[in-house]
Amino acid sequence: MTDFAATGQLLGTVVAVQANFYRVQLDQKQGEIGEMEDRDSHLPYPPLLLCTRRTRLKKIGQQVMVGDRVVVEEPDWAGGRGAIADVLPRHSELDRPAIANVNQILLVFAVADPPLEPYQLSRFLIKAESTSLDVLLCLNKSDLISKPEQQKVSDRLLGWGYEPIFISVKDGINTDQAGRYLSDKITVIAGPSGVGKSSLINTLIDSAKLRVGEVSGKLARGRHTTRHIELFELPNGGLLADTPGFNQPDMDCVPEELIYYFPEARKRLAVASCRFSDCLHRDEPECAVRGDWERYEHYLEFLDAAIAHQTQLHQQADPESTMKLKSKSKGKGQSQYEPKLESKKYRRISRKTQLQDLQELYRDEE
Repeated sequence: MTDFAATGQLLGTVVAVQANFYRVQLDQKQGEIGEMEDRDSHLPYPPLLLCTRRTRLKKIGQQVMVGDRVVVEEPDWAGGRGAIADVLPRHSELDRPAIANVNQILLVFAVADPPLEPYQLSRFLIKAESTSLDVLLCLNKSDLISKPEQQKVSDRLLGWGYEPIFISVKDGINTDQAGRYLSDKITVIAGPSGVGKSSLINTLIDSAKLRVGEVSGKLARGRHTTRHIELFELPNGGLLADTPGFNQPDMDCVPEELIYYFPEARKRLAVASCRFSDCLHRDEPECAVRGDWERYEHYLEFLDAAIAHQTQLHQQADPESTMKLKSKSKGKGQSQYEPKLESKKYRRISRKTQLQDLQELYRDEE
């Protein structure tokens, strides 16, 4: 990779995107250079520049994402503006949320208020595993349960292949320990609403000042408080990305790959193999995975969802398909496949078309 710093160009990281503007945090070493270059105006060097994207990048279809390493040109130190001239190669990229160069995912759940739901936790873990990034699991509100209860939860999750960190943002328990795992990395924080994600960020980063929502008593769920993706600088180095809250991640993975997102299943496949290379681990003979492990039922449910998603994609890609996906009950998320009506077979012929047909008929008779 070219040493852009040696050529005198400004390097930075995109920490927020809004409309057609990009907030870029410049590297510290270049900040010192920029301050020296601007010494005649006696203006403090701004660590952040509000940038636009060069038209050339737009023409070649180069998207600029949060987390991108970029080259900035024509900095206006007084106005805090600049222009993104180039985007450096990414080592990782997420679609949902749209963020680049992430090193790990910090998954935050609460052990109480709202109560810990194994199925929901498993769904988030599978989605995190599908990114191929490291997964760090933090369980907040540990002050609401006893030590024996914590040990019980810990033993259960160890069986899943995860070693959770029990924290309490309210009482300041183990938040420093969690923060140490984030140093010098770009971390995405995720999890359902109401578990304390924004509160944890406010604890780790004093300048964040994110809005914090209360847990809805009626649904035992949190209200969404995060509206956009933004990277926050950690005191000990590294960046933390807060992402818009969501309750149920989509199961949009390839069905054949789903089993590898379960650490306990990967452990089984490391010492044995199934009879069939395309085994889905349901009812195939001589399967190395099917058996007595806690999340096997979760796997079967997620597999059905993944197959349904893949079928839907195939139906959308095939215009000649005879099936369509239709919602059964409005607002409840239930759906089923129904036969499509043949194209134009039941469509009423317009008067204009009828008139044109008659005119052609008259011309033929003449």
